[in-house]
Amino acid sequence: MKKTPFLLLIGFTILLSACQIDDPMINDYDTRLQQSLQAIGGSDWQADFTLPDSDDFSAIPQDPRNPLSEEKVALGQLLFHETALALNPTHTSGEGTYSCASCHFAGAGFQANRWQGIGDGGMGAGANGMARTKSPDYLAPELDVQPIRSPTTLNTAFQRVMLWNGQFGATGPNRNTEAAWTTGTPKENNHLGYEGLETQAIAGLGVHRIVIDYDRMEDLGYIERFDQAFPEIEKPQRYSTEMAGLAIAAYERTLFANEAPFQQWLRGDRQAMTEIEKQGAMLFFGKAQCAPCHGGPALNSEAFHAFGMKDLDQIAEETFMTPSNAVEHRGRGGFTGNPADNYKFKVPQLYNLSDSPFLGHGSSLRSIREVVAYKNTGIPENSRVPEQALSNHFRPLGLTEQEVDAITVFLESALHDDNLTRYQPDQILSGNCFPFADPMAKVDMGCQ
Repeated sequence: MKKTPFLLLIGFTILLSACQIDDPMINDYDTRLQQSLQAIGGSDWQADFTLPDSDDFSAIPQDPRNPLSEEKVALGQLLFHETALALNPTHTSGEGTYSCASCHFAGAGFQANRWQGIGDGGMGAGANGMARTKSPDYLAPELDVQPIRSPTTLNTAFQRVMLWNGQFGATGPNRNTEAAWTTGTPKENNHLGYEGLETQAIAGLGVHRIVIDYDRMEDLGYIERFDQAFPEIEKPQRYSTEMAGLAIAAYERTLFANEAPFQQWLRGDRQAMTEIEKQGAMLFFGKAQCAPCHGGPALNSEAFHAFGMKDLDQIAEETFMTPSNAVEHRGRGGFTGNPADNYKFKVPQLYNLSDSPFLGHGSSLRSIREVVAYKNTGIPENSRVPEQALSNHFRPLGLTEQEVDAITVFLESALHDDNLTRYQPDQILSGNCFPFADPMAKVDMGCQ
């Protein structure tokens, strides 16, 4: 008889404890978030999610055939932004007006901040690149555009293949895809044997009409920089498109959002994130089931999934060179030729998404909350994608509106590094404006 009150007391205590777990006023969010991450990463959970310092080359994933050095990264930073190397435009009015950074600049989270990036043939910038448009000197087929949204170059050291379909790179997921490395196309650069960043940078110089010309580089003062970056390479190969691409890739490998609040929290600053951000993180790594696809330091993966998002030609804004039958709309399948890969796109990294309002491979989603809500409902928006092609990871999640809000805050704020301009050079050797240097853009940017 005397045991009954004691058992009731124990039961009441357990019930009270259970209630306290859901009380945000007394819950230990740091402990709970740590437990969520430990469940995924084990004892090395911090290392599994922490981005390296940009100058800690020993901790940065790199192509063994393109080891990082301070000199190589410094050269790549300049070449990436150098508009004076735009020497092969379709029209003379485009000469010296664009660079790699035109579609991947720091102010937009190394994205284009436009639904469709424009290199050669673009003009203007507006507010942070948003108002860039087609030059009247160019016909649509003459523009340097892609029929898919320009992906970010941020945190790309953590992927071995590049682009939404993963077509660049000779290693990792692209082993045994040699039949797709078509001669006479940019994909044939895979035969050089490099990883994705190196291959894309080399191929991209040609695709985007940027020329590595010895005389021009000598006039600008780049030859000494190449000598410092590649002393082991014999001349004249040292001053080639291949070496320039390797330098650009080396620079891109150092672009990390490692000052974001979540990264600061991982490094021990428990005040770096707000409670709502921590709640969103717990949902992200738990109930929302995001972690199976978005893992590691960049919160990405080398997997490809079909989520049924619209293609670039299906949005309301004017686009160029985006036919409805563009091979890019088939995603991974457009590269491999395997029907089982159709409509699958590479899992993107998740940092600094809020720097640009255009999300998804086709720019169809316009806010981070819209992306989270889209994933939560599990209803595809693109009728071109057969139901049987949709990923098993694309299904209703049953999140409440408040939970969607919390995840959105985590993605928007806790994963945002507001100091990416530290990766820009103070100036480029030509003295030109960047990331755009056409007359209208100069006015827009206040750069002369």
